[in-house]
Amino acid sequence: MLLTGASRGIGHATVKLFQERGWRILTVSRQSFSADCGWPAARDSHIQADLVNLDQLDRLAADVRARLPDGKLHALVNNAGISPKGPDKGRLGVLGTDGETWTRVLNVNLISTALLARALLPELEAAAGSIVNVTSIAGSRVHPFAGVAYAASKAGLVALTRELAHEFGGRGVRANAIAPGEIETSILSPGTDELVAKEVPMERLGNPREVAETIHFLCSSASSYINGAEIHINGGQHV
Repeated sequence: MLLTGASRGIGHATVKLFQERGWRILTVSRQSFSADCGWPAARDSHIQADLVNLDQLDRLAADVRARLPDGKLHALVNNAGISPKGPDKGRLGVLGTDGETWTRVLNVNLISTALLARALLPELEAAAGSIVNVTSIAGSRVHPFAGVAYAASKAGLVALTRELAHEFGGRGVRANAIAPGEIETSILSPGTDELVAKEVPMERLGNPREVAETIHFLCSSASSYINGAEIHINGGQHV
């Protein structure tokens, strides 16, 4: 399994769960290896790459390919994402978002996902593998903390998931998405507790492990006829 955006939160939880269940894992993030990653072979399995720079993707794909002894990639989990804030740490709307910010967000959250899936299709096809894209509740509704570029990129990622499912399905590669809501990670915005109390029927934050379990399901044979779906993981916040 190759997972992007592995440096914290959902990425960490996903890697730990897959490792517990016997998967061999490759991780990608713009950060160098973190000592917090305590699973076996973590350091040797980490690839540092900044997905803002699309020119790095061919090198990244080649590096991944060289680490696959049988030429098979059973799962590609696209979890990398950035959500820039304003100078006051507030939400960036249309008027506050310049072209450079749009480019950075779209490159990381959307375009790199398409290009990485394209580059690694032969390895995914050889394994009848699964692609899981991590979208967001912000992709389908205006969110008080997620800026416009982030929201638009996540909405685009839902559409990309459908396109991948349509184009790759006949080649034995499934593509699905998960859309987390308010998940308990280190990057929660102030005011999240109040939002959860008002908008989440289950009246609690989600746990990164709960997200990881759904990702694992979509990468397993238990979901073998699920293709092009988006699963909401938000305690009912979307209803």
